[in-house]
Amino acid sequence: MNDDYVTWFRHSSPYINAHRGKTFVVMLPGDSIETEDFHNIVSDLTLLNSLGIRLVVVHGARTQIEKQLALAEVNSEIHKGMRITRREHLDEVLKAIGETRVKLEAAFSCGLPGSPMHGARVRVRSGNVVSAMPIGVIDGIDFQLTGKVRSVDGPAISALLNDGNIVLLSPLGYSLTGEIFNVSFADVAIQVAKAIGADKLIAFNDDGPIKDKTGQQYREMTLLKCEKFLVESARHNQDNSYFSLRACQKACDAGVARAHVISSHEDGALLRELFTRDGSGTMVYRDSYETIRRARFDDVVGILNLISPLEEEGVLVKRSRERLETELDCFIVMEKDNLIIGCAALYPISDSRSAELACVAIHPEYRSNGRASKLLAHLEKQASKLKLERLFVLTTQTAHWFLEQGFVESNIEMLPEQKKGLYNFQRNSKIFCKTLN
Repeated sequence: MNDDYVTWFRHSSPYINAHRGKTFVVMLPGDSIETEDFHNIVSDLTLLNSLGIRLVVVHGARTQIEKQLALAEVNSEIHKGMRITRREHLDEVLKAIGETRVKLEAAFSCGLPGSPMHGARVRVRSGNVVSAMPIGVIDGIDFQLTGKVRSVDGPAISALLNDGNIVLLSPLGYSLTGEIFNVSFADVAIQVAKAIGADKLIAFNDDGPIKDKTGQQYREMTLLKCEKFLVESARHNQDNSYFSLRACQKACDAGVARAHVISSHEDGALLRELFTRDGSGTMVYRDSYETIRRARFDDVVGILNLISPLEEEGVLVKRSRERLETELDCFIVMEKDNLIIGCAALYPISDSRSAELACVAIHPEYRSNGRASKLLAHLEKQASKLKLERLFVLTTQTAHWFLEQGFVESNIEMLPEQKKGLYNFQRNSKIFCKTLN
């Protein structure tokens, strides 16, 4: 058996558990439906459904509409990135959207033996759940039947999801007067995500990853950083990647906790983004993606997994599980997507204004970007609140790092009396102290 596969499958289990029962809104642009990987995307969406994830798929059809209008020898007009949907062209627009939707429904119906979707039995449902209104006149131009979302029937969508269906929505909205409006599929996705309280919005794109000025891919962005990036990158705003990123920004601003831009050309990008720690695309998030908090009892195993290899190497003093459980109140942890990636401990010394810093450990895959320094800063704030004046640490192999953090090499005489008698001369640890402001 392939060990890499077994390892990946085991590492994916926390995400499988975390995502089960959650609601994701997926933006699938018309361009992505035309790619070679289209059927793989559908298979991956079906897999999410089988894992208990509630899915709303909102498809676009810009590419298909342009082709249909060209066949009808109709000149399509775009103003400020929006199509002007003239009344006399609506039949061609509806034909393109309808054919795109049918293609998606057919893809979700596949189930040949030997295929990824064999036995999936996916149920796709929809309805008149999106109410729309005309955009109106902009810059003196009447957009006619181009509309914007007025309201979303969230309870109706939730009812369909509760029955185990994948909800498929087209870029259409209906008015109280019975008119049909051509609306932005991003507008639909964002408003639906807001209405049903979605946990994630996932936006496929075909323009490649989101990169900074140096060509480095952004793996994650705070909402504030995303907003700043979009303002500074206005020249990119017509590209699909930045269109998708803007949709993620708007979704998070509307209350969605996390949104993701992933490539429709990268086979398996959806699975890598959702079931691996570092993903494949760019994630925009409202909350703190990596959090530092007090350790809890259910963190014990995660802490042991972090410190055990360092104990074997002699970097840390060995701690039994029993000892760790009794000292848990002294520990803080750094958590990323339900994985403990760092820990540290602060032991105040009674009858003194000092505390010992101990057990600083970071997961091998995350020993960068100053995470250990963040843990130290957090403990220093905690020490200041306790009105402590000095930190000390005993170490055998990380002396330089503590020097870089403002610690000064000291000797056993500088230790509090309580710690002097416990000093292990055989281990011969170096002693470092830091005076707190």
